[in-house]
Amino acid sequence: MDITQFHAAFFEESREGLDAMESGLLGLEAGGASADVVNVIFRAAHSIKGGAATFGFGHVTDLTHLLETLLDQARAGQRVLDSAAIGVLLEAVDVLRGLLAAAERGDGDIDHAALARARAGLDAILSGDAGAAATDAGTEAPSGDAATDGWRIGFRPEPSLFMSGNDPLRILRELESHGPVQATCLDDRLPPFNQLDPFEAHLAWDLMLPGSVPRGAIDEAFAWVEDQCELSIEAIAAAPATAPPAPAPDAPAATATADAAGPSTRATEPETSIRVAVNKVDALINLVGELVITQAMLRQQSTGLDANTHEALLGGLDQLDRNTRDLQEAVMSVRMLPVEFAFSRFPRMVRDLAARLDKKVRLKTQGEATELDKGVIEKIVDPLVHLMRNAIDHGLESPAERRAAGKDETGTISMSAAHQGGHIVIEVGDDGKGLDRERILRKAAERNLPLPAEPTDAQVWDLVFHPGFSTADALTDLSGRGVGMDVVKSNIVALGGQVEIRSAKGVGTTVSIKLPLTLAILDGMSVAVGDEVFILPLNMVIESLQPGPGEIRTIANDTRVLKVRDDYLPLINLREQYRLPDPVHGAAANAATTAPIAVVVESDGRKLALEVDELLGQQQVVVKNLEANYRRVAGVSGATILGDGRVALIVDAGGLAQPNTLPSAA
Repeated sequence: MDITQFHAAFFEESREGLDAMESGLLGLEAGGASADVVNVIFRAAHSIKGGAATFGFGHVTDLTHLLETLLDQARAGQRVLDSAAIGVLLEAVDVLRGLLAAAERGDGDIDHAALARARAGLDAILSGDAGAAATDAGTEAPSGDAATDGWRIGFRPEPSLFMSGNDPLRILRELESHGPVQATCLDDRLPPFNQLDPFEAHLAWDLMLPGSVPRGAIDEAFAWVEDQCELSIEAIAAAPATAPPAPAPDAPAATATADAAGPSTRATEPETSIRVAVNKVDALINLVGELVITQAMLRQQSTGLDANTHEALLGGLDQLDRNTRDLQEAVMSVRMLPVEFAFSRFPRMVRDLAARLDKKVRLKTQGEATELDKGVIEKIVDPLVHLMRNAIDHGLESPAERRAAGKDETGTISMSAAHQGGHIVIEVGDDGKGLDRERILRKAAERNLPLPAEPTDAQVWDLVFHPGFSTADALTDLSGRGVGMDVVKSNIVALGGQVEIRSAKGVGTTVSIKLPLTLAILDGMSVAVGDEVFILPLNMVIESLQPGPGEIRTIANDTRVLKVRDDYLPLINLREQYRLPDPVHGAAANAATTAPIAVVVESDGRKLALEVDELLGQQQVVVKNLEANYRRVAGVSGATILGDGRVALIVDAGGLAQPNTLPSAA
């Protein structure tokens, strides 16, 4: 059997296991020590080790074996995981990430120096006695179970066990390494030879082990297959003469025992899940989008039908409308993930940065269960990393400075997420020294940045988003080079979001990010330009107006500007910008001969006016990726299909605001 088909699932599950290990280790370091946490970390390491051994990833197997040994000692109470040991374990987790990435690429590009350091660190802890806790605590971990004379195990694999790369014989050999095993093979499910499927597991086993084998060793042996078998583990009392006979593995009592005492957790889990490739989900969302478009076309074609004559048909269309809307919401929710997927990487980052900068930092998170589109989560991580680095490096003072200011020497970084209408608001805040208004103004003056005579705080704080702007006196490898905050804003604006800063001197700074919940559906304003329809993202539209006489002027280089109250904004004619022919008849021609309509939009801090022929209304549209289906077109961010079947382009206002932007004819 070609087991490489299971590689993708192994790598995905291993990455999740490493995330669980890292989170658990950080929890232990923060004072959350408990047997459950240590067991979760151990089980993650054991699962990775088992999979790596199955697929022949030797470096991963060897390193996780050392991890497993150290964690097993901690789980048995023989060792305390202090800060130094946790640091070594975290370093080993980082190395495992690299090893798994190299195995997934298949290029053999391994950082052998980092691997050697991780192994040496683990070996040093295992060979030393500083971490031994059994003597310090006045306890000694038992080698077995004093009240147990033996173990009776019923093991019935599911038929699909082989398909996950597992082998029951490997489990039996692992049990045999702890003590003699008495095994009875049960073949009651074995089909006739002509119906035998070699890729299915048909056999089951009744096993007997001596009481000297620790219960933990039995759990470890079955950890990799706990959700793919019926398992009962029963301790045999010291007086075996009165012990009842072993129940058959397929008897109701065996299943009850597995649910009550075995490692299987299926009976207690509130729900189950299935792993599906992202491209399959995207294909499903695309098909639902097509269904929405078809439904809109049917609705538009039915507008002229007589309600009395076609009552049943119109009623069915109403039902289709409701069902389509519910289906669209349900399918879109499949791509929604908790924002915890983005937040979970920051505890480790905060720990490492605080250690490098010799600062004490406390991280508080809120709203991790708030859901956001997977595509948005992936693209918001980099901006959040920039904000976190700035908060720790520039926002928080050193412990000595905080004590002198009467603050707790441990600074607090907060991350929160909450829904607000059809958007999500993510905030990153600190209780540090806040932004220095006068210092920012001096730097702005040095760079000749335009500002009103009496700028508001919001206008001053917005200066930090200018490319290359920095108030840092010294350059570090973390920040101070003026690259970061402008990237933050541009990335957020590219997602259709907004960002703002609130700050008070001596109190702290908060950066607020407002994002759409999904990138697949867009609230837009539809406008007519000639015979074509365009969609303007509604979050970029400020106002629409009909210019009066003398409000449109032409300046150097034939550039037109529109006077809007006290401002002059660049005026772009969308017909000329997209090289559309002049309409020759119909409503579009009539609109073209009347006074134009200007729609004022804002993108990336720049305002401009777009000249259109007619405002058609507001609507939700399903966004189609133009680049994936055709090619990238400057000034266009995507496309959608209207109810009448026509394609409407979505205007990229940010692209039009850039100088020398001229889309080629498409």
